[in-house]
Amino acid sequence: EGHPISGLELGEVTIVTADREIPFVTEFAITDQAQARGMMFRESIEDNEAMIFPSATPELRSFWMKNTPISLDIIFIDAERRIANIETAVPYSLASVQSKGEVIAVFEIRGGLAAELGIKPGDAVQWELP
Repeated sequence: EGHPISGLELGEVTIVTADREIPFVTEFAITDQAQARGMMFRESIEDNEAMIFPSATPELRSFWMKNTPISLDIIFIDAERRIANIETAVPYSLASVQSKGEVIAVFEIRGGLAAELGIKPGDAVQWELP
């Protein structure tokens, strides 16, 4: 069953911090079209919701917030499936936020949520493609 707005397949992504596991109901943006659209035009995102953008191979990734009215934490995930860096992206900003090194996926959650939940670089991220 797909997400009611995007139609993307849903799966679970779990972030493993020093003291707990935090699961997210996650939209999998796998196609180029889905990755280009991302969270554009979304009015809100719940604290347990997310979107993941997997890469076929490790690469430098950058994201911008054109047409995106909500603040997002953009979490870059390295080849060991650990968080490389976290950037908070500003609604409608045309400035890009970038990975620090090559990554295999990018994970988006509500802006500010990573800090609230104690999610930080080095934390593990677990998922299976739907």
